Order: sequence, then structure tokens, then C-alpha cells
Amino acid sequence: YEIRLSLVGSEMCIRDRYQRRVRDSHQLQQTMAEDKVNELKNLGNKALSDGNLDDAIKHYTEAIQLAPSNHVLYSNRSAAYCTKKNFASALEDANKTVELKPDWGKGYSRKGAALHGLQRIPEARTAYEKAIELEPSNEQYKRTLDELDDSGPAMDFAGLQEALSDPEISKYFEQPDFMAALGELQTNPMRAAQDPRIRHFMDVIGKKKRGATGQPTPAPEKKAEPEPKKEEVKKETKKEPEQKPMEVEVPEEKKKATEEKDKGNAAYKNKDFETAITHYNKAYELDPDNPIYLFNRAAVHFEKKEYENCIKDCKEAIDIGKRIFAEYKLMSRIYTRMGNAYNAQEDYTNAVEAFSKALVENRTPETLKSLNEAEKKKKQKEIQDYINPELSLKEKETGNEFFKQGNMPEAVKHYTEAIKRNPSDPVLFSNRAACYTKLFAYPEAVKDCDQALALDPKFVKAYIRKAHVQFVMKEYHKCLETYEAGLRHDPNNAELSEGISKTYAAINASQYGESDPEAAKRALSDPEIQAILMDPGMKQILSDMQTDPRAADVHLKNPAVMAKIQKLICSLYH
Repeated sequence: YEIRLSLVGSEMCIRDRYQRRVRDSHQLQQTMAEDKVNELKNLGNKALSDGNLDDAIKHYTEAIQLAPSNHVLYSNRSAAYCTKKNFASALEDANKTVELKPDWGKGYSRKGAALHGLQRIPEARTAYEKAIELEPSNEQYKRTLDELDDSGPAMDFAGLQEALSDPEISKYFEQPDFMAALGELQTNPMRAAQDPRIRHFMDVIGKKKRGATGQPTPAPEKKAEPEPKKEEVKKETKKEPEQKPMEVEVPEEKKKATEEKDKGNAAYKNKDFETAITHYNKAYELDPDNPIYLFNRAAVHFEKKEYENCIKDCKEAIDIGKRIFAEYKLMSRIYTRMGNAYNAQEDYTNAVEAFSKALVENRTPETLKSLNEAEKKKKQKEIQDYINPELSLKEKETGNEFFKQGNMPEAVKHYTEAIKRNPSDPVLFSNRAACYTKLFAYPEAVKDCDQALALDPKFVKAYIRKAHVQFVMKEYHKCLETYEAGLRHDPNNAELSEGISKTYAAINASQYGESDPEAAKRALSDPEIQAILMDPGMKQILSDMQTDPRAADVHLKNPAVMAKIQKLICSLYH
């Protein structure tokens, strides 16, 4: 009776331990799922900033499948859809965002943007007003609402007739890209206004609307004159070349500014930086509404390694460019130069932001390459700045305490933090591998052991832990290799020798048991086993051994052949 009670108690203890490990494993899986969601979200954010909208939508969708109640994911995907001009899908995601997080202003701003794209202006205005109600200090929402009110400039018939009477504007209407830009006035007025032809067209309409006379157009008066048709045709053909001088005359100050700029450029090419700055300063004084002079002066500061002055000039040039709707290619170049200056200061956070804005203005391979390099350097610097061996030791000790208590997820959490604080310590990876083993996360355990051995190839405990995991996974051929690699560094280690004997015993026992199709399938999917079986020389040797038993004695005398055959036996018979 006492023996029976003891057996029952042992069984309950084993069952409780198993259930605790399963529960801990489930907690680890939840943590890993959250990490995967964050990884997918970050990939989506990067793709969105790079303009890869389809990739961004794909990453956000995968993240939503893992976390369907995360309102931020729907909000980000709505932004991607909106940028892609798929406003219906953008509105659907925005509505879902508002449903999940009704007290979040950004959700209503996403809804307003989608409704604006669908030309449902009153509803868009209501959505932005709700966003401002939730976040009254958000200036961006207020500016967007103001722009929404002004996004559809009234083109009255008189103003349009005045514009069409301008010979230069009438030619615009024959250009397909101008018509496309004109259509974009309703959906994206800020971008459309970057086209100088659109600004010219709207300026003429605006003058008429304000009562400004502008230059008179002689075309209507000629139609009323009772002259012969032939003479009328002749006069029309003569008048066409006379309309060319109607182009806006460049003021004298702008001409002088251009001359000063050219002198500055010549001095810059000759490395005469002080003279170049003097000429750029004069040009800027003569024409303060042109960002090119500050842009050029910033180049001089960059060459002189005066990066703060370079950044300051770029920021002022950007402000001017925004005010006058400068060409997007120029704006991109200014942002790129500012990013290069931040890069030189090792301020990679601001460099990444500047390069990202440059790509929004104009996507070029050079700027994209600069962005990728800055992001890598930023990540490396963040890792380097985070290293602190003292804090790592504290996290390790906390992880050890949780390990002793059997709380493996918490132990993993603290060992991971310790690794971030000191990624060159192989013991930390070995300790986390022990936790992963108890949580049945065997691939992660092997990966950590490999990392520990990469840091310290003589770390015997890492060999033992790795071989133990491979034994449990029934990868006996790999298990033997790991034990043998450990013995090369510590030939007298009893645990390594016992591990080899235990592995061979398991192989021998499996040869007399029933075959395991799943084990064979796993072995055949191993790249190392595939390489042996696909080797023409080994194919011939195996064929010889099947047809002529005496050939086996000959081939097995070759150590390399013997090792490969042992590997096949260990992998296939378990």
C-alpha cells in the first residue's frame, strides 16, 4: 500500500512538472508571437517609408493575422492603402481602428484622410473635427482641416476664360501630364501645386477672382474686326511668335543673384571656400526666396566639416522650399545633404529621418543606399551604446534565480536582457539554451549553443548541452559529432565520453526495433545527409557494398568513407 502511494505521488509530481513545463512553453510562445508582431510591424513601417506600399500592406496584414485586436496595425495599413490611393480599403481599416480604439485621435485622422480621398468632404471634415476633439493640442490635425477647407479652389467661369485666353496656358491643356496634375488638385492640392504650370494657371485665375487686370489678351478684339479671312489667318500666324515675350521678365535682383551664384560655384570648384561663401551670401541677400543659394552654401560648410552650419542652412532652405513649393527634386537633394551632415556627426537617428524625407520627395538609388547604411549604423550604435557588463551581471543573477525556481520564461527574459547588455559572454547564451531545453524549444537551444561556441570554441559545457538536445531530437549523427568536437578540446572529460557511449547504445537499440518512417524522413531532409547520398562517389561505393560484400572491407578501410557510412547509419536507424 505504501509503495502504491509512493508511485501515485511520483506520478502526480511528474504530471505537475509536465503541466508546468507546457504552461511555461505556452507563455514563451506568446512572447515569441508578440516579438513576431513587432518585427512585422517594423518591416511594414520601413517599407511604407521607402515607398514599397505592397510590401508594407503585406507585412501589416501578416501582423494583423497574429494580433487581430491591435488597433495600430489597422491604422498603419490604412495609411498604406491611402498612399496607394485605395481609399475604400483605407476607410475600412480606419473604421476598424476607431472601433477598436474609439478614444484615439489618429484613428479619426486616418478616417478623415480616406474620406477625403473618396471626395466625401463633409464626412472627412467631421472625422478631423473628432480627432481634434480627442487631441486638441495636435497642430497637424488642425492644419489638415484648414487645408481640407481650402482644397477645392473655386474656378469661376470668368477666371477660367481669362486663363484659357493666355496662349501659354492654352498650350498646357494639350499636355496629358498637366491634365493629370490638374485633376490631382482635388485629391492632393499640395503636391499638385509643386508643378509650376499649375501655379501659373491658378495665379491667373486668382488675379481674375481678386479683380486684378493682369496683361490684356488681344485675341477677343481681333474676332470682332470685319477683315478678310486670309488676312486674319496671316495676322494670327504673325502674332504667335509675338506672344513669346509674354513670359515673366526676370527682375534685375534675380539676375544679379544668379551671377553671384555662378561665381560662388566657380570658387567652390577651385576649393576657394571663403570666396564661395561670400558670393552665395550676396546671392541670398539679392534673392532670399530661392533655396538654391543656401543649399550651395551648405555644401561649402560640409566640405569645411562645419556640419552644424550645413544643417542650419539646409533647414532654412527647406523652409523656403516649402513656402514657394520648390521642385521636389531640389527638396530631395536638400534633405539628402542634411542627412549626410547628420551622418558625419554620427547622429544616425536624424540622418535616417532626413534620408527618409528625401526619398518621399524623390526616390533615387543613391539616397536609398544612404538610408540603408545609416539604418545599419544606427542599429550598431544602439547595440554598442546599450552594452553594460555590470547591468548584464545583475540580469544574469536574476535569471539564475528564476531558473532555480523553475520559472523558465522569466529566466529567458532576464538572460536575453543580459545578452543585450553583454553580447560577448558565451555563458549567457549557454544558460539561455538550458532554459530553452526545458521549454522544449530545441532549435532555439541549439542556436544559442552555436552562438556560445562561436564566442568560445573551447567552451565544453556548450558542447554537452548541444549534444544533449540533439540526442533528445534523435539526431544521433549530429550528436556524435558534437561530443567528438568537445573531446578534441577536453579529451579526459567523462561526461563527453559517456555521451558517446549512450548515443551508440541508442543507435544499436533502434536497429533491432521497428523502423520509424518519420525518423527516416527527418534524416533524408538533413542537408548533410542529402549531400552524402547525392555524392556520385558514395553512390558507387554503396552500390558496390550491396553487390559485393568483399568490397565493403576495402571501402571501410578509408577513414573518410567510414565516417560517412557511420553518419548514414546513425541518421537512418533511430
